[in-house]
Amino acid sequence: MSCPICAKPTDQTYRPFCSRRCADVDLARWLNGSYAVPAEEDEDWSKDPDKDVGKPH
Repeated sequence: MSCPICAKPTDQTYRPFCSRRCADVDLARWLNGSYAVPAEEDEDWSKDPDKDVGKPH
């Protein structure tokens, strides 16, 4: 397995990364929004976002 940041072999201590630096680079990318999980917008929510506020699911 190779490091997803720099492609060097991984280190068991920092797996799946090769070093603390690469682990920190990855964390920084998540925290600053470089990575994002795609999501589909709910059509009902976009029509009236306040419609279901306060109602139990």
